[in-house]
Amino acid sequence: MKKVQILGTGCPKCKALLANAQVAVKAAGIEATVEKVEKIAEIMKFGVMSTPALAIDGEVKNVGKVLSAEEIGKLLAR
Repeated sequence: MKKVQILGTGCPKCKALLANAQVAVKAAGIEATVEKVEKIAEIMKFGVMSTPALAIDGEVKNVGKVLSAEEIGKLLAR
């Protein structure tokens, strides 16, 4: 099962990325958890200095940009 994490404090861009990630997981038909990481200390552990960010299985895939559900789907397929 894949673990998708949205790193962000709750800004509109973070919420949009979370929604797109949920759509992407559903569309891909894969088993995955989508988790929102809002605590600054937890975000810093990923080495991320800009949000929103997307991590898949603990590896940061995108920083500072709201990816579309299609773009996230492509990352999940890898």
